[in-house]
Amino acid sequence: MGTDKEAEVAIGGDRDSDSIEALAASAEAYSAPLHRKLKSRHIQMIAIGGIIGPGLFVGSSNALHIAGPAGILISFSLVGIIVFFVMQSLGELATLIPVTGSFTEYASRFVDDSLSFALGWAYWYLWVTVLANEYNAISLVIMYWTEVVPQWGWILIFWVFFMALSLAGILVYGEIEFWLSLIKVISITIFFIVGIFISAGVIGPQKIGFKYWDDPGAFADSINGVANTFVIAGTLYAGTEMVGITAGEADNPAKAVPRAIRQVFWRILIFYVGTMFFIGILIPYDDSRLLSKESKTAQSPFTIALSDAGLGAGASLINAVIVVAVISAGNSSMYVSSRTILFMARNGKAPRFLGRVNKAGVPWVALLFSNLIACIAFLSVSKAAGAVYNALITLSGVATFIVWGTIELVHIRFRNGLEAQGQSVDDLAFKAMWYPYGTYAALAANIFLIFFQGYTAFLNPFSATSFVISYILLPVFVILLLGYKFWKKTKWVKLEEMDIWTGRRDDLVPAHGDALSKKNGVLHRVKRVAVG
Repeated sequence: MGTDKEAEVAIGGDRDSDSIEALAASAEAYSAPLHRKLKSRHIQMIAIGGIIGPGLFVGSSNALHIAGPAGILISFSLVGIIVFFVMQSLGELATLIPVTGSFTEYASRFVDDSLSFALGWAYWYLWVTVLANEYNAISLVIMYWTEVVPQWGWILIFWVFFMALSLAGILVYGEIEFWLSLIKVISITIFFIVGIFISAGVIGPQKIGFKYWDDPGAFADSINGVANTFVIAGTLYAGTEMVGITAGEADNPAKAVPRAIRQVFWRILIFYVGTMFFIGILIPYDDSRLLSKESKTAQSPFTIALSDAGLGAGASLINAVIVVAVISAGNSSMYVSSRTILFMARNGKAPRFLGRVNKAGVPWVALLFSNLIACIAFLSVSKAAGAVYNALITLSGVATFIVWGTIELVHIRFRNGLEAQGQSVDDLAFKAMWYPYGTYAALAANIFLIFFQGYTAFLNPFSATSFVISYILLPVFVILLLGYKFWKKTKWVKLEEMDIWTGRRDDLVPAHGDALSKKNGVLHRVKRVAVG
């Protein structure tokens, strides 16, 4: 009898031990950190991949149709300047405090926890709608070659593909993004070279020059066209701030982040403004093949330019590059949306179950949740629901300006906190260029664009639909902010109490005196701009 009782006690002890271990494993799943495996070369290419998305290849068509060649140069150049200063601010913060929550966490620590709540959900929404747009784009592009599978079928196929890709882990994501981004850089560079020959008449039936700037003209709808393309520019530029998110999973952010930030200006100038310039001289803005609100095709200005020059084979090649761009953008959308909602869940701003990670450090629940919400892409298949879908995507441009403006506000507060706590900016591994002028100017510009981008809704006749689409996100953002503030009774962070220390990685090598400054050859500089 005694032996039986001892056995029962032993078995019971084993069960208790197993239960404790199970509880510990469950708790660890909600607190385990993400793996820091991204190398410097991954960060460089992710910075480029965030800029060169499918919008550049397809969405630029709609921008040219709305604003004309001069109009898109103006809108994309102005928004590009804003992006430059936003990235300077983010670079300073992400280099010093590389955390996965990035600017969403900075908002909580430097401004108010309620701002972090509203910003986090706005940023997550932005990337979920971008992901939905990628599903729509890739399904349309694939149907350029075959219509055997319906559009909804391709969306479903790539839904599973992106999910499997994201579950592979951070190192796989970084490696895939590196090679996909390299393909995009090479493709655009080749297009620029071919574009010069087409414009000069070396390739194609005629010399084009700048004749389309005269007929049909440089502007499609004067200032109205420029205003309407600000949101398109904001949507297309969205992703440059992704460097701040990746810093939390970089092995040496103090070296990788500044290196990526310093090249942002040249990448914007070359890849975006350069693209707008070339499609503006090669294609008239009133070309019926250009995308518009009513269009349901995936026609690209790159394809149109090559086809008109007699390079028919270039159409399939460009569509293949667009597929690469969409896979890259979809991969990045899954990454950013999941990391954002993971941070929110672990800080009580989203359902707790979204904060789980597996042993490989992959936030699989957040990935699945974000991908499920991105199923709004199926709305684009129905013409009746198409208007709703297009409205959701348009809102992402407004969300971008809100996010960028908040980054600038957070940076200003951070600098004020440093001063209040007697810390010197000279100790920062990376300092934002032209602070405070650039930061304040970018903040003001973002606030201006938030309101200016939808002013055409007030033109005669007044468009209630356009007004709602352009401005509905503003009251929603305010409601989220104030609702959380009153619910949680959050307080504005005092400068003297600001947490400017948690998450610092002072043990890492800063980018001040690294080998970058020792190699000044022309080829080396070109390589740094193109691939980091």
